[in-house]
Amino acid sequence: MGLDPVEVDSKHYTVEFENDQVRVLRIKYGPGEMSEMHEHPNGVGIFLTSGRARFHSGDGTAEEVSFEAGDAAWFPATKHNPENLGDGPIELVEVELKS
Repeated sequence: MGLDPVEVDSKHYTVEFENDQVRVLRIKYGPGEMSEMHEHPNGVGIFLTSGRARFHSGDGTAEEVSFEAGDAAWFPATKHNPENLGDGPIELVEVELKS
């Protein structure tokens, strides 16, 4: 993987668990906070909070999404820079697949 979020943005990304099959990240953004451009392999995210975010893609496009606490979503491999658009924190757990 190229731009590892844990290496380029350790303020928002921490490793909770890792083995040869998966890496589990805890992701936390305060209101209005933005990440650095980084990459993820295919994975699944579980949102612990409700909120709204804008995902700036590596190709220059952006997409806004809303989510509710408890939502789970498939995340295809991507390069992006997330931005919290809400008034509260965003927290989620992402399970990155290694194979």
